[in-house]
Amino acid sequence: MTYDLYIADRTFSSWSLRGWLMLEKFGLPYRTHLVGLYAGTMAADMAHLAPARLVPALQLPDGTVVGESMAIAETLAERHPEAGLWPKDAAARATARMLCAEMAAGFSALRSACPMQLQHVNKGFQPSDQTRADLARIEALWTHARSFAIEGPWLFGAYSLADAFYAPVCARITGYDLPVSDAARAYCGTTLADPAFQAWRAEGLKVTYDPFPYDMGTPTAEWPA
Repeated sequence: MTYDLYIADRTFSSWSLRGWLMLEKFGLPYRTHLVGLYAGTMAADMAHLAPARLVPALQLPDGTVVGESMAIAETLAERHPEAGLWPKDAAARATARMLCAEMAAGFSALRSACPMQLQHVNKGFQPSDQTRADLARIEALWTHARSFAIEGPWLFGAYSLADAFYAPVCARITGYDLPVSDAARAYCGTTLADPAFQAWRAEGLKVTYDPFPYDMGTPTAEWPA
């Protein structure tokens, strides 16, 4: 039993990263297929996956196609209850679902102003008031999640789907050197140091772009080691 996961460019596709982590972090068998987001072939590459039209898209072993990250998350959790994709505690599990749903539908200012890119750190970027409000809300959610954590560095202690959903947020905070608390920055450091995240980024860096899609016009520094 192997899943087929369709993703776009690793350096930039935040939703692809989420979908990949759902499988990679929980040891689920999968094959990865890259669609041409920046090559302009995405629609053709995904034509056989209709009605799904965006990445990530997951094809189940029986051929069923699941689009939308929340649907993929719930489908995998339902099919693999032993894998622990959601927290074990019922209250923590409900809270984790809330965090993921808000991530899927919200934080438009942060997502618009700070497209995910994993190549370098933009120094001197000035977030808008709306972006700062998104960051404050994210920190409030993270703090609330940590109130359920007994042990472990992740949002609910052990790694869960909530951490997969917020991994690109950690990348944005790092990639734009955004103003957050020490606790939030430490959590971002945990995400960036995770071997799965590092493997994803390393694959993305094998591809070069000229011009670079998201040139913010600010000085850049190296990505944290």
